[in-house]
Amino acid sequence: MNQDLKLFYQMVKNTRAGVLDWLESLPQSTFLQEHPDFAFGSLRNIYLHIADTYLGWVAEAGLGHAGRVLQADSARDLRQIFNWVDDAVHQALETFTAPDEPRTRTLLGPLNHTQRWLILHPITHEFHHKGQALALARILGHPHPGSPDTDLVPPV
Repeated sequence: MNQDLKLFYQMVKNTRAGVLDWLESLPQSTFLQEHPDFAFGSLRNIYLHIADTYLGWVAEAGLGHAGRVLQADSARDLRQIFNWVDDAVHQALETFTAPDEPRTRTLLGPLNHTQRWLILHPITHEFHHKGQALALARILGHPHPGSPDTDLVPPV
């Protein structure tokens, strides 16, 4: 897979690290607190969903790995789960050889995709749900401090 995508994923990892640091700084009760108006309900569940999406598309659909049941009692547990995500993405970036070759996977119906899509879809999905997590934290009284930036951080 091309070097640009590897660099891009490194920037995603660097950005995520700042968010995980912030999640670890929150009270445990805030991290776990359910809010009925948010998809997945809690900061923990949003981030488990993000990780599950990466593993489902990259590890399972792309690499043929068996699925995992993800559980996290703390933000620290999320780091281990995202290490699994990073390992799967790294393996995919090293082994996918036809990034733009059309493929079809059957889920609820046929889904046309490429190996590149298997990488990019979970990334855009992560940023979508990160916005929801930041909004939820504000509602729970623990807004992100603004630093480090939660947008894609520069590669340097």
